[in-house]
Amino acid sequence: MIIDKHVHTPFCPHGSTDSLERYIEQAIALNYREISFTEHAPLPKNFIDPTPEKDSAMSLDQIHAYLDELGRLKTYYSSALKVNIGLEVDFIEGYEEETTDFLDEYGPLLDDSILSVHFLCSGKAYYCMDYSEETFEEMVRVFGGLSKVYEAYFSTLRKSIVTDLGKYKPGRIGHITLVEKFKRKFPNEQDLSGFVLPLLDIIADKGYELDYNGAGFTKPHCLDSYPPSSIALEAYKRKIPLVYGSDAHSAKGLMQGYQQLERALLD
Repeated sequence: MIIDKHVHTPFCPHGSTDSLERYIEQAIALNYREISFTEHAPLPKNFIDPTPEKDSAMSLDQIHAYLDELGRLKTYYSSALKVNIGLEVDFIEGYEEETTDFLDEYGPLLDDSILSVHFLCSGKAYYCMDYSEETFEEMVRVFGGLSKVYEAYFSTLRKSIVTDLGKYKPGRIGHITLVEKFKRKFPNEQDLSGFVLPLLDIIADKGYELDYNGAGFTKPHCLDSYPPSSIALEAYKRKIPLVYGSDAHSAKGLMQGYQQLERALLD
């Protein structure tokens, strides 16, 4: 039976309009035992979403409807499936205080949460790293090369892991190698382990979990998990719990990548 702890919802403005009931019914049909809905948390009020449609996350005025609807369904389906109410929270460098305030307010209402890095800063400009290959190509130019994008990503990721975001800081780090979403178009010659292994040591020391994300297998310029199996094995050696995440943005996306993962490593 499958446990999937990274799933998006119709509250995602760049995702599917599939109802939450459809997600849950699909999860039951797929023999899920547990599911965490982890919608993109509202971005800080004074942060300007750099994506063209400004659709990276749900708006703050939707969050109570999101929590209420999931609370109702969590109870309704409790005999068939464990439903967790969660959020995927962005770590945005320079907005740590706002993120802490948000978590202080909404963290007590959650069963689960993920901390992820999608946005990188160069100068005063922010970029959504995984938005499109065109945006990524622009970042390579602006940051001064592919290696500089990798350095910026893993530096920001490290800050997300070590920064104190208060009592309700998420304890699971999302898609730790998301920078590789376009790796087949922008191949990186540097050894990934040099970036990631020091972070795994910190994650292990802090007792955090790792999102073992299958969505990369559906991305034509990636065709791999986040993290890849070699890094997942290193996490396993450090006794870091690896938690499957489909990162589904539609009901049909549930279980994506699951069969291709090293499932023996899953927590």
